[in-house]
Amino acid sequence: MKKSVFILIVAFLSTATMFGQAEKDLKSASKSLSKYFLDPSGNADLLPEAVDMMNKAFESDEIKKMASSWITRGKIYNEVANSEFKQKTIDPEYKIISVDAANLAYEAFAEAGKLAEKKAEKKSVSTGLVEAENHLNNFAIFAYQDQDYAAAFDNFSTTLKAYDMIKGMGGTSRLDESETGYADQLFFAALSGYYGDRRQESKPMFEKLFEMKSNEAVVYEALYTLNKEEGATDAVKYLEEGRKLFPDDTSILFAEINHYLTEGKLEQLIDKLKTAISKEPDNVSVYTTLGSVYEQLQAQSTEAGDEAKATEYFDSAKDYYNQAMEKDEANFEATYSMGALYYNKAASYVDRLNEFAADLTPAGMKNYDATKLEMDALFEKALPFFTKAEGINGKDGNTLIALKEIYARLNNLEKSNEYKEKFDALSGGE
Repeated sequence: MKKSVFILIVAFLSTATMFGQAEKDLKSASKSLSKYFLDPSGNADLLPEAVDMMNKAFESDEIKKMASSWITRGKIYNEVANSEFKQKTIDPEYKIISVDAANLAYEAFAEAGKLAEKKAEKKSVSTGLVEAENHLNNFAIFAYQDQDYAAAFDNFSTTLKAYDMIKGMGGTSRLDESETGYADQLFFAALSGYYGDRRQESKPMFEKLFEMKSNEAVVYEALYTLNKEEGATDAVKYLEEGRKLFPDDTSILFAEINHYLTEGKLEQLIDKLKTAISKEPDNVSVYTTLGSVYEQLQAQSTEAGDEAKATEYFDSAKDYYNQAMEKDEANFEATYSMGALYYNKAASYVDRLNEFAADLTPAGMKNYDATKLEMDALFEKALPFFTKAEGINGKDGNTLIALKEIYARLNNLEKSNEYKEKFDALSGGE
């Protein structure tokens, strides 16, 4: 029994000794920090020394139970962050070494806040948090400017945590200095997460900005994208709300256009694309897209047997493809699309032609000849556009196939075989 008591006493003395050493290390860290404050440039080596001594002290679990320990830790990391900030301000090319200093300062004061009981300790926590919040914001801005969006997100989002804690303690945050301070911080945190592959973490922030009726158009576009990626059927509501608030914003307009294109809602697209043309009259892709919409509507009307409407849509498609080529005569998409417009209309005659071919009466033969003349005329109109498209991009397989088929329809087998060989060479004979 005596032996067991002796062992317990030895163990207790050992623990006490370790704690005593940890206290000494923490005091040494605090003294090094105080000396550093007196002459930061002359005592620059004392700051890393303070960090080392503090880290040794925090190997003790007893040290971690004291609010004062965490306050000292927070002060040291605040000063590390401040030192980095000064160097970065003096030399914009300087690469910050202690990238997590501001975050570590916040974490230390947050932990101290849980343990603080004395009034002086709580005041030190509040003061330290305000300083840490400033450093977090500065580090976030530096990272954002360097397009290190993941680091920017970490710092911006932690700034928001610091803000909540400061306000919870009855303090005043730097974000209180302007009406939009908090909203701006929330916006940049969300945007950093969105760009920095932390999209799901940024989503609640965007949702909060949406509730606040943010004056940043990208909020509505981002929420549409995030919800669309999750399969939400009502994701477009964010674009619609954004369009109400920002009727002149082209990014939301084009996101809306892409949405309706994906959904195949052609009628809704016409006015939106015309609006896009009015805002970006030199954007050739908008003209070709509107031409494509009219062409698809023409195909639907032809299938439904509404020839009058089909002709109207065909003429509109042709008009917008022509406008696109007027803007950029070497534009492959517009040139190819014009050829395809004529080609597809000619191809729509094939079924009718086959019906007349089966009718061997004089009337049937007459209809066959007339229909073939119309079809061939359309193929001939398509030919120069595909030829020009090949000149712009000779590696496009669809263009080569179209030329092969047109020449075959026009009974020019030599040219048809020539394009077959070109296509086979391009595709490896597959």
